[in-house]
This record gives sequence, structure tokens and C-alpha cells, in this order.
Amino acid sequence: MQILRYSTYDIVLQEVPNEISLCFTITGCPLACEGCHSSYTWDERWGTALTEDDLTALIDKYQGMISCVLFMGGEWCKEALLCFLQLAQQRGLKTALYTGLNHKQVGRQCPELLTALDYIKTGKWIPALGGLNSKTTNQIFTEVKTGRVMNELFLHSF
Repeated sequence: MQILRYSTYDIVLQEVPNEISLCFTITGCPLACEGCHSSYTWDERWGTALTEDDLTALIDKYQGMISCVLFMGGEWCKEALLCFLQLAQQRGLKTALYTGLNHKQVGRQCPELLTALDYIKTGKWIPALGGLNSKTTNQIFTEVKTGRVMNELFLHSF
């Protein structure tokens, strides 16, 4: 099986609406988007190897506090990512992926991931368009099973 490496993990509240997520920032991203705030993650040799035992231990540690496991990248190691997504689902957690690919690219390159995801954020980072909290963004946050686009949940009126 491929090795999936991560630079950090954290418990996050805003990346998946209505969920508290155990979030992994995966290294080895081949997209190298211009303006990426995480360019340190491009090196596939950097970071800690994620194992099933590690993920299980973290899920156990945060059981009752988290409702979702989120991977910021990792689709380039689809077999390993699929294994971790399925493990999270077996533990009763929702699953999410942030990818710079668009939805059609995910469907062509790794369609099996879509069956193991509850949520997916697609779209390359384009600084001039902004992220999910921008009305001009090219990025799309989707509930996979229903196809519902949830971008409006990231927009805040002050």
C-alpha cells in the first residue's frame, strides 16, 4: 500500500459545516497551486507516515468530540486514502476531502473516493478568486451523496 504522509493534524471547527473534524494536512501535493499557503506540503518525503493504528488511536483519543475526519489532500495516494476513509466510516464518522482537483477530475482519476466521502471541497486555489468564504471563488464544497453545494455556509455577513 502507498504511504500517506501528513505534516500536522488538528481538531477543526470551520472546514466542514456542522462537523467537528479531525483534520490531516497531507504532504506530497503534486498540484503546486500558485499562491499556496502550504507550499511546504509539496515534498512527498516530508511529514509523518500515517498508519491505520495511528488513525485508530487518534479516533479513540477524540471519540465523542469529533464527528468527521478531514483530509487536506491525499487523493494522489488514493488506495491509502480510501483505506483511511473507510476506517473512519467504520467508526461511525463522516469523511471529507479538500482537493485542488475539480469534481470531474476526481471522478475520472479516483472515482472510488467519491463513494467513501460525505463531503468534498474541489477547486484549485486561485488567490484572486479567494477561498470558500468568497463569493467569487472557483472552489466548491459539496455534500457528496446529495450533490448539494454548501458554499453559502462559508459566507459570513457582518
